[in-house]
Amino acid sequence: MSNHALAERHRLAALLAAAGPDAPTLCAGWSTRDLAAHLVIRERRPDAAAGIRIGPLAGWTDRVQESYAARPYEELVRLFRSGPPLFSPFSLPGADEAANTVEYFVHAEDVARAGDDPRPRSVPDGRAEALWRRLPLIARLEAGRRSPVRLELCRPDGRSTAAGPAGPPVVRITGEPGELVLFAFGRGARTELTVDGPRDAVEALRHVLPLP
Repeated sequence: MSNHALAERHRLAALLAAAGPDAPTLCAGWSTRDLAAHLVIRERRPDAAAGIRIGPLAGWTDRVQESYAARPYEELVRLFRSGPPLFSPFSLPGADEAANTVEYFVHAEDVARAGDDPRPRSVPDGRAEALWRRLPLIARLEAGRRSPVRLELCRPDGRSTAAGPAGPPVVRITGEPGELVLFAFGRGARTELTVDGPRDAVEALRHVLPLP
């Protein structure tokens, strides 16, 4: 069985190492050093990782992340590349694959596309299918939560998933699974996506999510 999370971890670690500590990313306000610190505390400091999602704990998370960001950058990249320690929830069988395939794919693109070569990557078929299986939940929690209109996210082969308010109007976004995942997370408009729908609905969506 393919380990997509592990493959994306290694790619992301290589991108971080090549970019250096002060490179930009697509994570608003974060350099590569900030992103590396985030990745490390997420799997090595469960006491602080909760603040990533739980607002009242965000202050503690920020303080811990700042302390990790002050460490040597090479150490952060090494810790991330080496994987979760035994006490981490991500070390449980299957947890890394389930929780981190999308996480590391998106963050790898955050580094790669903020650099000098923002071209889309060729995603292996098996990984594209893994991303597609996770897209319905991502679409509901991310793009669907923000969208003022019904979204239909479609693959070129006709498969689709929907999110956002029920009923018309509907805006259809078509692209490969990786590009749809990045769109759902609001990671910038790509010419690899096509957008169809009533003009007013498309413009309303454009106010909350970047569109080509």
